[in-house]
Amino acid sequence: MTWEKTTNGILIRVEPFFLDDRSDADVGRFVWAYQVDIENHSALSVQLLNRYWRITDANGQSEEVFGPGVVGEQPVLAQGESYRYSSGAPLRTPSGLMEGYYDMKSETGEQFRALIPLFSLDSPHDTASTH
Repeated sequence: MTWEKTTNGILIRVEPFFLDDRSDADVGRFVWAYQVDIENHSALSVQLLNRYWRITDANGQSEEVFGPGVVGEQPVLAQGESYRYSSGAPLRTPSGLMEGYYDMKSETGEQFRALIPLFSLDSPHDTASTH
């Protein structure tokens, strides 16, 4: 399943994947990969400066991640361009939620937040908690 949200002409699309081969339900380790597509539908070039994620497990415990760029890059997207990357997140529970934003800067210097849609992390080990 994919989730998407558009802010100021910046479309963010996220698709999570449960990684059964990297997870171990017996020790409470559940791992997901997620692919993010960022598409610039605005009239200006933009640069991704920072990322912020809030990762919440099924027990309501949250972890926040903030830092420069994504996967070591601060991509610039001209009008009509897109950028794709993959990353991952572990949880101690078989399901959870993620959401966040990217700090962006347009070619005119305007800074804004492109919102990352709230999306669920659901493993096959917890089908009753599908979000």
